[in-house]
Amino acid sequence: MPGKPGSNLTMHRYAVILLSLLSGQALLAQEPNLPDFGSPVDAVINKNQEAQLGRSVVAQLRAAGAILEDPQLKEYIQNLGSRLVGHTSDGTQSFEFFVVDDEAINAFALPGGYIGVNAGLILASENESELAGVLAHEIAHVTQRHIARSIYDNQRSSILSMATMIAAVLLGAATDSSDAVQGAIMAGQAGAMQRQINFTRANEREADRFGIETLSSAGFDTNGMATFFEKLGRRYGMARGQVPAILQTHPVSIERIAEARERTRLLPVAKPTDSMNYGLVKARLMIHQASTPEAAHAIFETRMTGDRTDPSNRYGLALSLAQLGLFDESERLFTDLAREYPGVIAFWIARGETLMRTGFVDAALRVYVEAVDLFPRNIPLTISYAEALIVAGEPARAHQILLDLLNNVPPTPAQIRLIARAANAEGDSGNAHYYMGEYYLAIGNGPLAIGQLRMALESPDVNSVDRARYQARLKQINEWLPDEQRRRRNDAPVEHQPEP
Repeated sequence: MPGKPGSNLTMHRYAVILLSLLSGQALLAQEPNLPDFGSPVDAVINKNQEAQLGRSVVAQLRAAGAILEDPQLKEYIQNLGSRLVGHTSDGTQSFEFFVVDDEAINAFALPGGYIGVNAGLILASENESELAGVLAHEIAHVTQRHIARSIYDNQRSSILSMATMIAAVLLGAATDSSDAVQGAIMAGQAGAMQRQINFTRANEREADRFGIETLSSAGFDTNGMATFFEKLGRRYGMARGQVPAILQTHPVSIERIAEARERTRLLPVAKPTDSMNYGLVKARLMIHQASTPEAAHAIFETRMTGDRTDPSNRYGLALSLAQLGLFDESERLFTDLAREYPGVIAFWIARGETLMRTGFVDAALRVYVEAVDLFPRNIPLTISYAEALIVAGEPARAHQILLDLLNNVPPTPAQIRLIARAANAEGDSGNAHYYMGEYYLAIGNGPLAIGQLRMALESPDVNSVDRARYQARLKQINEWLPDEQRRRRNDAPVEHQPEP
């Protein structure tokens, strides 16, 4: 996993500003009323519009480099969130969980079921139930439609004005110059401030109640939520300059903690053990956030003196050794871990990747083949195997297994870009451009997606089946674009974007 890159995007400030935006819409211009779809809230923003808004925000976060695209982190947080969702949702609401590349302790829910968790929060949690408690709380904000209800409470927003304002906030945060944006958001709120605070407190209590019930149903320790917030409150006290973002956006009071404790007391007691993947994810994040490979190695050398048997400590040490170029030592550690814990996919991936880096390509591919037989269509494993196949000069095989995965599992943008890379290495330029079109569509750039599809149609040796597929997709994307943007795009010459 690469080291932490420098970033100007301060996600903790973004979360605070976004909360103000979503809970205090009085400053937004009055828009024509939307048709009533059967619910007072839906008359302001329906579920389709919530999903559209959430996708737009996530696309901008991804474009700004704020989301950690590590497949193993993504799989873990999505699986943990999905486990909770299975005990709280009726199946009509989809959820996507992602890890934000920010050391601040925070998490947030966006419209449409998109839930972000900062790397700093995962590392600050001391057990999996604490992390699950935060996720359960954010899930409740979505299932109870608190954002939509907040907008309805103010009756002065539209999907367009909200998207524009959030984009401005994101741009201000990304360029570290959001003072003017923040000032504009706060300017019109003084008169309605107390009403907004009361509404937020009611939402927080409701999210606590539903979240704790979800924790219990999913088999986690129901004390996890209250314990985490209580620990943060004790750690930071009332020192305003040091209060983490999660306490600014999710204010904690003695009464609120007491209520959570009382609800917990009435539910069955569970004492679950943390999953191994929880510890491995924290080890990956420690490596990622360390300032240098030497610093990462020092962290795990110290941790090993406390417990040399803990697999997450051994895994972290092996990752740090690989970063230092000590591949023989790291490969031995990964091999031992894979033999001791054959059901843990992360150890198979790490072993295969280390063998590739040491030049033992055939041995690495044998490891991958064995692992894929054990764990078919596992996303992180398939991605790692495909990358190895491309390096080994077998892009057609990489294309094949990635296409099988894409046809069976909803892909991430990084996964789509990788299949474009495989097709390009294979010499299949038409499909390489087609996949890059899908990649740009996934990150919210319709015009660039159209450009790639037009290049796909111009590629040599495109067969009739693929041509029909490209044309149908091009027509579909064109219909999604606003009229003016579509006219500009179709009148423009083909732009040859960089190869995948």
